Formats: sequence, C-alpha cells, structure tokens
Amino acid sequence: MSESKAKAINAEGHTEPFLIDDVAWDGYSHGTSFGSRYKQIGEHGGCQRIGVCIEELAPGMRACPNHYHYLEEEQLMVMEGSLTLRLGDKTYVMSAGSYVVFPAGQKLGHSIFNHTDQVCRYLLIGDRNPHDVIVYPDSNRVSVRLTGEGYNKAAVMAYWEGEDT
Repeated sequence: MSESKAKAINAEGHTEPFLIDDVAWDGYSHGTSFGSRYKQIGEHGGCQRIGVCIEELAPGMRACPNHYHYLEEEQLMVMEGSLTLRLGDKTYVMSAGSYVVFPAGQKLGHSIFNHTDQVCRYLLIGDRNPHDVIVYPDSNRVSVRLTGEGYNKAAVMAYWEGEDT
C-alpha cells in the first residue's frame, strides 16, 4: 500500500476515526461478466497487512474468477441483497447476515455471482500476503504474487527436469 492511500492519518502519523461514507468508491471491470465497485476502508485507515473493503456487486456480475489462496485467508459477510457463492462444485445462495470463511490452503475454489436484479453489498476481509500463490481451477492458471507472474498449472516440471545430470 502506498502512503498516499491512507487518508485517516493525522499530522503526527496516528490513525483517527473516520466515516465510511468519506471513503471514495473505486472499481474495476473486465468484459461484460466481471466487475464491482468497492471502498478500501482498511487501506484508508492505514492498514497494510489486512484488507477490509465494502464491495457492491451489480446484478448479473461476477466479482472475480473462481480461485483459492495458499497463504491468504478471506472472509465475506453479505450486508444487503443476496448473491450466489460457488464453493468447489457446490453453490450457495447467501443473503444479508450470511457469512463465509475461505481458509488459507483450502484447495476449494470460490467465487461469487449476483444472480438477482438488485445490487448486493458485502464486507470482504483478507490477508494481504505479498508471497501468496493463487490457483484458478477453471483456467488452470497459477498466479505467484511475489513475482507478479502467472503460469499454466499443466506445465508442471519435475525438480531435475532440464538440468544437466
């Protein structure tokens, strides 16, 4: 996180309380299926290791591709509306008050989709591990955050493969 994103820090460098309404909305989209808008409330307050954000998922949109993390944990609580959670080969409808945890290393892909005609608002909490490895089971992609690179999981090599013996 860059220092410029922390807004709730006073002249002495201490975090002060702030109103969530004062945090600016940001957002992303990819094609016609993926995208959301969000407020990085933890980052606004100066947090660097734990991400806390409020997200809004528009009707018919997916937040991200199905994935799981080796090192990061995530937690999600639906605040308003409802969405469909895909967890492995099962789906669950979650509505206001529903909570789910995605433990680090649980090799079970998760993703969310707004199946309704109303915006769904939820709280998302998670680690921000710069060394995380994320697996995307649908595309067979592996993302290595430390290097900023992605790989095809099918291109697995044995330890000594390609080395002189």
